[in-house]
Amino acid sequence: MKIINRHQREYSVGPAKIGALIDTLASKDDRLWPHFRWPRMHFDRPLGMGANGGHGPIGYSVENYAPGGSIVFRFRNTHRVSRGLEGVHSFFVEPFANGARLVHLIDGEGRGRQLLLWPLVIRPTHDALIEDALDCTARALGLAGEYPRKLTLRVRFLRVLLRHLAFRAIVKRGKPTNEKSA
Repeated sequence: MKIINRHQREYSVGPAKIGALIDTLASKDDRLWPHFRWPRMHFDRPLGMGANGGHGPIGYSVENYAPGGSIVFRFRNTHRVSRGLEGVHSFFVEPFANGARLVHLIDGEGRGRQLLLWPLVIRPTHDALIEDALDCTARALGLAGEYPRKLTLRVRFLRVLLRHLAFRAIVKRGKPTNEKSA
């Protein structure tokens, strides 16, 4: 299944101001990622080519990074939810006559379990997360409107379900085995 998912928002500021926000991703001063209600983006090192990490149960690595302009992440099949998702997602800035737009794009393929996970769980929660990121961008630029926006009932339900499943996975990993020591 081909997956193309594009979100964008136009802001009445120059491209450099938006690009500077991309550069804060996963830092202590992250002003783009909506960590107030979504799992933080994290990496094994500072933002740059080859950094590995992700957010929540989605894993990816930095494939390309142009400071002040764009970043491309490649999905990693080592994380439970992103397994079966192949491709990239990116943030980039596009100038236009009255300012610049911030774009988030997923370009990939879903296989196996993604045929159900993407349309039923991942796409609706992803869409809400990215809209929150675009709101964070507006807020950081001093252009905030409604903030934070109210999540739909479906997304609120999916967030509860995902937290429950994550908790069960942690408990399951932490349970002692029934093996007897010799």
